[in-house]
Amino acid sequence: MKKKMKIRGIIQSFFFILIAFITINKTLVESGRGFKFLSSASLHAICPFGGVVSIYELLTAGTLVKKIHESSFVLMIIVFLIAVAFGAIFCGWICPFGSIQEWVSKVGKKIFKGKHNNFIPSKIDKYLRFLRYLVLVWVVYVTAVTGKIGFSDVDPYYSLFKFWTGEVAITGIVILIVILAASLFMERPWCKYLCPYGAVLGVFNLFRIFKIKRNPKTCISCTACDKVCPMNIKVSETKVVRNHQCISCMKCTSEEGCKVEDTVNFTCERRTL
Repeated sequence: MKKKMKIRGIIQSFFFILIAFITINKTLVESGRGFKFLSSASLHAICPFGGVVSIYELLTAGTLVKKIHESSFVLMIIVFLIAVAFGAIFCGWICPFGSIQEWVSKVGKKIFKGKHNNFIPSKIDKYLRFLRYLVLVWVVYVTAVTGKIGFSDVDPYYSLFKFWTGEVAITGIVILIVILAASLFMERPWCKYLCPYGAVLGVFNLFRIFKIKRNPKTCISCTACDKVCPMNIKVSETKVVRNHQCISCMKCTSEEGCKVEDTVNFTCERRTL
């Protein structure tokens, strides 16, 4: 399983570098440099969430939200199909902003040890996790009313890859800094509490085909799977993980998490469970 975790790290790095390259190249092409064969690609064109916020505009007016490319809809459909099978695996394996939060958290773990990712009391945390659904409603509403990407001024993902261009609002820069700083204390703060796209994909965890399952017969209740879960999901207290915050990172199924063979597995769910 450790081999799979290394593959995940490679995939995360690949997509982070790819997005960074496309963004930088787009700016260079506009100034007469860069690779022209990728000149049509932009940060908005390769963001599947752009398709989500544009659905209302497309259905009512037959047009796309300003700056949103048709490719966003294609990517949205692809990600949704993947989510039907594997849940929010896009968040845990592909999303560059999720990856950079995870990398910053590695520094935080060395500083705070066992306290890392446990600063917020569970009684408060369980309510904060639904904030991202409010953010989703707000983003969709603002986009539908204005016909523009109203989220870009506060989007840390956009700010991360565009901060050097002068196109990013100061609010976006501030939020980016706050989120990265918070990542020193907890795993994926943006993903947990504020990401609207994570809110959409999290719904697929309720009915996805492949799920993380725990075998109660071989489980020794060591809670190791709980401790390694970046989203603080109590894997040890369930047979099948259907939590809307699961990002399918597989950490609870690895040697890093469950050390008992064939106890926590990522597999197709059987109705008997």
